[in-house]
Amino acid sequence: MAVTQTTQPSRVWRVVLPMVWLLIGCQATQLQSVGPPSRHSVRSDHLLVLSNFKLPPEHELIVDLEQMRDHITSELQLPPQRREVVVYLFSGQLEYTQYLNRTYPGLPQRRAYFVGTPTELAVFTFWGKRIQEDLRHEYTHGVLHASLGHVPLWIDEGLAEYFEVKGNMNSRTVASLNRQLADGWRPDIRALESLTEFSAMQQPHYEEAWAWVHFCMHSSPETREALLAYLADLQSGNVAKPLSDRLAEAVPHFEDRLLVYLSALPKS
Repeated sequence: MAVTQTTQPSRVWRVVLPMVWLLIGCQATQLQSVGPPSRHSVRSDHLLVLSNFKLPPEHELIVDLEQMRDHITSELQLPPQRREVVVYLFSGQLEYTQYLNRTYPGLPQRRAYFVGTPTELAVFTFWGKRIQEDLRHEYTHGVLHASLGHVPLWIDEGLAEYFEVKGNMNSRTVASLNRQLADGWRPDIRALESLTEFSAMQQPHYEEAWAWVHFCMHSSPETREALLAYLADLQSGNVAKPLSDRLAEAVPHFEDRLLVYLSALPKS
């Protein structure tokens, strides 16, 4: 999830505060005075990982983030990062929760957060069973905000959902979307594009955002080019023509084509 002093379903969502981005991941607890981890550090090309336990540079978690950063940049044809992303890795959930409750009181309990401010792009999380999944999601937010001038809420979350899973095929999301299809659900990308409040984004919105990203990236050269051109325009920081308008021009009946595309995805 993201906070902007400038998030995802039950796991990640976003809240806006004056002048900050805040992307949220998942669960927390209580309040005491504790600072962010800082005893050990690993730095790698616009990535800084800070922790209070030693994590070697060749650790699989660090290597995965490095490879993921390069993959995102290459796949989305992003410009070089303009800012560093700092990952604050707490050793346990309690100290993570205490720090966030003190620093950002009132935020929902989540396992991980991306927080973007004018001075820092930061990911906060703790060592747990789903740390790689949470880090991949939140770090995607970091890479996007480090490279682009502006990242609309829905595409920010859609891309984070997409890159969260290695191979980009989220079987849980596909299963949920197919259940919705069976119940007569219809996609509405323009409704997604109208969302500006993080609290308004519910789990079906995250799933549909993932679906549009996956469709654009893999359906046809035309859909992929529409997405990449959209992201290229976001690099300037100016208001970009909505992706829905670009798809309408490039792919006739694009919403019907999304339905066909989703129905053909592997069910497991």
